[in-house]
Amino acid sequence: MNRALWVIQWLLAVVFLFAGASKLILPPEEMTRQVPLPGAFLRFIGVAEVMGAAGLLLPGLLHIRPGLTPLAAAGLVVIMIGATTVTLLSLGVIQALIPLAVGILAAFVAYRRWWRSPDAG
Repeated sequence: MNRALWVIQWLLAVVFLFAGASKLILPPEEMTRQVPLPGAFLRFIGVAEVMGAAGLLLPGLLHIRPGLTPLAAAGLVVIMIGATTVTLLSLGVIQALIPLAVGILAAFVAYRRWWRSPDAG
């Protein structure tokens, strides 16, 4: 199970690093054409996604505060709830399945890493 969690964490980290970096690099006009949200809010989400990607990997790789990994995954679940809602309202059900699936994977990582975390209560 530990190997499966690591594979999922790496995949999620790549997804969130790419998504977050694109929100930080693209001009606000380009982003707001695709998503009906303010540019500054999308930049904030981009920073949160990049930090979440780091939080999925660095605590476990560096063996420093591994209890932060489930917190990072839980934060990414919150982002994906919002992404699923916005996608559902703007693009429809089929397209909303992608952020929903990513959110479910992040929730799985949060649950399993919290359950196994030496820092957890």
